[in-house]
Amino acid sequence: MPALFHDHDVTSGLKNKRILSAFIDGLITKYMKKVETAELSFIFCDDDYLLEMNKRYLDHDTFTDIITFDLSESKKSLEGEIYISIPRVKENAKLYKTTYLDELHRVIFHGVLHLCHFKDKKEKDRKIMRENEDYCLEHYKTELTK
Repeated sequence: MPALFHDHDVTSGLKNKRILSAFIDGLITKYMKKVETAELSFIFCDDDYLLEMNKRYLDHDTFTDIITFDLSESKKSLEGEIYISIPRVKENAKLYKTTYLDELHRVIFHGVLHLCHFKDKKEKDRKIMRENEDYCLEHYKTELTK
């Protein structure tokens, strides 16, 4: 169940896509026991592209780093599109004093966690989301060193 990664008028600089795809597959298996197949597409884009999507589909007139669409038609199949603004990720990496690639991976995992039904609207849910993002980031880095 490989994840697909696409650069849309930006360069993401994403590396180790096969390892990342396998790691994402493991996350889905861990959090979504009933899912038998998964098809995820990550589209890396610029602010204007994501702002337009935010306005059109979510009726939000604000910049964001990520929008996740769950396109699943059954509980046994997970389908999703995850749009990520590369300029927002770069800005957030500076703001949070982390590397660009760490922030990019955090946002990727954030989108996957949303597809696994994690929420982040309430403070309690944001804390759980952040703990799971940290878990994913730490374990993914370990996977890269093997």
